[in-house]
Amino acid sequence: MNKNQIKGRVNEATGKLKELAGKVTGDKGTEYKGKAEKYAGKTEAEYGDLKSDAKGDGNDE
Repeated sequence: MNKNQIKGRVNEATGKLKELAGKVTGDKGTEYKGKAEKYAGKTEAEYGDLKSDAKGDGNDE
């Protein structure tokens, strides 16, 4: 696992929590910021996956 994969998955989880907090409190701003962070984290994690595949780290799934 590379740093992009780790950072992306952490940001994705953080975004999910912010999105949930926004839904619970009724704060649309927090909810939308959470969604944005979640998708940005997912994109970064996918970039890390591609980077790892290109290097041939031996993670043939």
